Amino acid sequence: MLRIAVQSKGRLFEDTISLLAEAGIKVSSSKRTLLVQSSNFPIEVLYLRDDDIPQSVASGVADLGIVGQNEYEERAEDAEVVRPLGFSKCRLSLAVPKGEDYYGLKWFEGKKIATSYPNILRRFMQENRIAADIHVITGSVEISPGIGLADAIFDIVSSGSTLVSNNLVEVESVMQSEA
Repeated sequence: MLRIAVQSKGRLFEDTISLLAEAGIKVSSSKRTLLVQSSNFPIEVLYLRDDDIPQSVASGVADLGIVGQNEYEERAEDAEVVRPLGFSKCRLSLAVPKGEDYYGLKWFEGKKIATSYPNILRRFMQENRIAADIHVITGSVEISPGIGLADAIFDIVSSGSTLVSNNLVEVESVMQSEA
């Protein structure tokens, strides 16, 4: 039996379920059942949080996982990328409050940056010799500058509409990602 770990909700979940359906693999997508068996293939689907998928594959709990490159890079687990699937495309970017006098990467020197991706951000800042204060939060990153929690953010950007809604401007794209 092949066990595939997939994200339990969100856009990547929807795109993955569509991919499985296109391949003719029938699985229930019930939000209450976390491990389901395909009705027509010897496959089990394990629904997990996206940040738990790399570890589940590396530890052998799942045979393979479908996850964004961003999560794979952030978790740095010992698992092999078989191939990009070409969906759920986004980027990891730095954003600052609208109206801020941004003059390049050196702007971040000594600034507090909120993110759910501290490892990727830390590597980027080290490569660019910038000493910033990385503040780790697990959700609603975009609100951080507006409530005084951070000077800037580092987060996933797809269309940019969430940034606009929170009066932020994308200033640096650090990494492209897809499933």
